[in-house]
Amino acid sequence: MNWIELTQHQQLEELTALSTSQTVLIFKHSTRCIISKMALKNFESEFNLEGKVIPYFLDLIAYRALSNAIANDFNVQHQSPQLLVIKNAEVVYHESHEGIDASVLKVYI
Repeated sequence: MNWIELTQHQQLEELTALSTSQTVLIFKHSTRCIISKMALKNFESEFNLEGKVIPYFLDLIAYRALSNAIANDFNVQHQSPQLLVIKNAEVVYHESHEGIDASVLKVYI
C-alpha cells in the first residue's frame, strides 16, 4: 500500500483542500497497540482502491499533537486505531478498532 505519511500540520490543511476533488482517508495507527497492528494488517490486505482514494498514514505515537488536531478539526473523538474518510473537507465516515473495514470505502468513492 502506498501510504503518504502524515507528519506535519500543513499536510492536514492540504489534504482537507484536496478532499474537495478526491476522496482522502487517514489511518491513525498506534505502534504500541496489538489491536492497531491487526487492524492495519487487515485493512491493507483488503484495500483495493489504489488510485481512487488518497491514503494518509499517521503514527499517532510519534505525532500525537497532529492526531489531536485531526480530532479537533474534524470534530471526531480520538480513537486508536481509527480510519477517517474525508470528502469536501468533512469526515463522511469514521470507524475504529475491529470495525475498520476496507470494503466499506467503496460507498464513499
